[in-house]
Amino acid sequence: MPDLPDLPVRPALDEIATTLCARGTAVLVAPPGTGKTTLVPLALAAATPGRVLVAEPRRLAARAAAARMAALLGERVGQTVGYSVRGDRKVGAGTRIEVVTSGLLVRRLQGDPELGGVDAVVLDECHERHLDADLLLALLLDAREGLRPDLRVLATSATVAAERLSVLLGGGAGEPAPVLEVRGRAYPVELDYVPPLARERIEQQVARATRMALADTAGDVLVFLPGAREIRRTTELLSGLGEVDVVPLHGRLSAAAQDTALRPGSRRRIVLSTAVAESSLTVPGVRAVVDSGLSRVPRVDHRRGLSGLATVRVSAAVAEQRAGRAGREGPGRAWRCWPEYEHATLPAYPEPEIRTADLTRLALELACWGTVDGQGLAWWDAPPAGGLAAGRSVLRALDAVDDHGAVTERGRRMAAVGLHPRLARALLDGAREIGARAAAEVVALLDDDAQAAGVDLVAAVRTLRAERPARWEREARRLATLTENSPGGNDGSSEAAVADRNRVGGDDPALIAALAYPERLARRRAPGSSSYLMAGGTAVILPPGSGLADAEWLAIAVAGRDPGQSEGRIRLAAKADEPLAREAAANLLATVDEVDWIDGNLVARRVQRLGSITLSEKPLPDPDPSLVTSALLRGLREAGLDLLRWDEDARGLRQRLDFLHRTLGAPWPAVDDDTLLAEAETWLGPELSTARRRADLERVDAGQALRRLLPWPEAARLDELAPERLEVPSGSKIRLDYAADPPVLAVKVQEIFGWAEPPRLAGGRVSPLLHLLSPARRPVAVTADLPSFWRTGWPQVRADLRGRYPKHAWPEDPTTVTAHRGTARNANRSG
Repeated sequence: MPDLPDLPVRPALDEIATTLCARGTAVLVAPPGTGKTTLVPLALAAATPGRVLVAEPRRLAARAAAARMAALLGERVGQTVGYSVRGDRKVGAGTRIEVVTSGLLVRRLQGDPELGGVDAVVLDECHERHLDADLLLALLLDAREGLRPDLRVLATSATVAAERLSVLLGGGAGEPAPVLEVRGRAYPVELDYVPPLARERIEQQVARATRMALADTAGDVLVFLPGAREIRRTTELLSGLGEVDVVPLHGRLSAAAQDTALRPGSRRRIVLSTAVAESSLTVPGVRAVVDSGLSRVPRVDHRRGLSGLATVRVSAAVAEQRAGRAGREGPGRAWRCWPEYEHATLPAYPEPEIRTADLTRLALELACWGTVDGQGLAWWDAPPAGGLAAGRSVLRALDAVDDHGAVTERGRRMAAVGLHPRLARALLDGAREIGARAAAEVVALLDDDAQAAGVDLVAAVRTLRAERPARWEREARRLATLTENSPGGNDGSSEAAVADRNRVGGDDPALIAALAYPERLARRRAPGSSSYLMAGGTAVILPPGSGLADAEWLAIAVAGRDPGQSEGRIRLAAKADEPLAREAAANLLATVDEVDWIDGNLVARRVQRLGSITLSEKPLPDPDPSLVTSALLRGLREAGLDLLRWDEDARGLRQRLDFLHRTLGAPWPAVDDDTLLAEAETWLGPELSTARRRADLERVDAGQALRRLLPWPEAARLDELAPERLEVPSGSKIRLDYAADPPVLAVKVQEIFGWAEPPRLAGGRVSPLLHLLSPARRPVAVTADLPSFWRTGWPQVRADLRGRYPKHAWPEDPTTVTAHRGTARNANRSG
């Protein structure tokens, strides 16, 4: 092994190699800058006869690590040390150490689960919790358990949260893998906080903090921004600084541009970087850090059908790691673009991508591995069931898996492309429609949509074809070759194959976008509107100045949702039309008979839809009776029970049943609005089966229908338990008011003379409330205890009545006289 640089990990190299060879698995905890990414693989290669694979989460990190190791050996990349990333590979016959991306190693593992010729795998920067890295860990441990128990696996992390890793690598139930820790050689870093000013954009705030860093420190300034768009804007704001170079660094740059950022410059530099510089690679010369506090992470909104990258606050662990970059070569200083009091509110660690990202690609890899739901694999965090089910649903629509979730041959071809399954589908099917090269060029842009300067996808493709940037050109060429070499690639079996293939007549970015995202095909919601409805059911807005304002249909490639906005925002799209939509999204086409309750009436129609978009509709003269019944029920629930005909008898019956239900309970039914509406099919069934419009419901005799709810044989006692009318001593039959609780009997007082105690209701459980009336039917007393009233209340009432109605008889003891309806002066002269 060559003379290695004096980095903190060097004294521990022998222990790391010995431990890994003896135990088979281990965890190495070491902060950035200790040399774990470059020195450890060299030590493992010296200690083992086979090859060493190093898995990095990013292509930039993989290339940089390989270049650094090759330089330490005094060789070119591709000799002892090589790398393989998507679209770029430098490996020779004598390569012993190969640095690969996590996603590429997943694909390699799918093709060769035994990893023939490989002695050790280093999983670098596991703490970043990228989706591909978590999947790779699970598949690698599964392969090791079943096929390669001799395969050595070393997981490295920049944080001390290694307990779970240790248990996983130890086999779960077995002894945990040993954890080796190497402390970094860090210089002190002074922290400053730079809160935003009023209405200040993040790029403006970062540019202001960067000028502070330039003025107060020597050396280069490393600036962390969430993405390439913010890097471009900040670069413009920092123009004209004189003897200072502003250098971008992100994963979408060309290899040459990335290499420039990773080499010391001849002048002072400001390196504007995304999260790629947080770990895995070193930016030399940095003595100051400016942290925007933001990062871009994958997110999916299953409800709205939107997925992509979201800008989020960084975690406290990431903020600490970013600040530490200022103290790698000497004392440093870091400016954080948020108020100091907000720092305590940051999440402790980054959210694992597996919890929040689109899991369609993960679902396809699991299907290829032979475990549809991932059961039986050792997960750091198991994929959420809902996200995995959503991913499988997409795969089923793409014909990548069958009804049982098993991968199809088409699915294997899609996985081999190495793209998201949606883009793989667009590439394979699009190649048969418009040619491999044309399809590949559009897909290469969709996979790296930051290359699009505006919203118009067609214009973006046209610009790329004119300028032919190396990165896009190389990827398009690779994808076209993959498509041409794909087994079965020209079998014509695509579900998107068109009947009239001459219609396309050339390359069509709209078709490719629609093949990738059929549920994002969108139609204008109203003439002249900038709002569109996607086939998936989500409303999206076309921003002004897009150049697409006259489009009735759009094939949307990228859409997101701004914070606080209910509608999505279109970010990349192409003009489309209905025939193209029908071709690309044939599986979303459906013709259904619908009967709806609209504005108080039934509307029956036959509707053809593309997902949620209505293409055509026509009246349906003879709709399915079950659809009519369902619509009537919806209308009844919308309008309420008052839509039916409720006469006095019907209302009375409902009140009596309600009284018995409240008093006696089952089997007397509940007849409140919610219950009756919920059970309408039970008691309104015959009427609903013949009704065809609102007027039919308005004629329904609610009382007759309600009697269907009467419980038998108990119903025979209805008039006994809750009589509609109660016969009083005068012979009159007085209607009871069951709307009150307890029921009310309003009766002239003379008509109950002779009653010592009124009859009780509900089998003796309830006494009615008596509203006693004068001969003029004016209330004179209310009582629920008639015997007590005769004794204590009647004398005063009698005195009042004698004065007002002297022609009537008002006995001192009403229980001893005969009730009467008239004046009855001769009935009893005791008054």
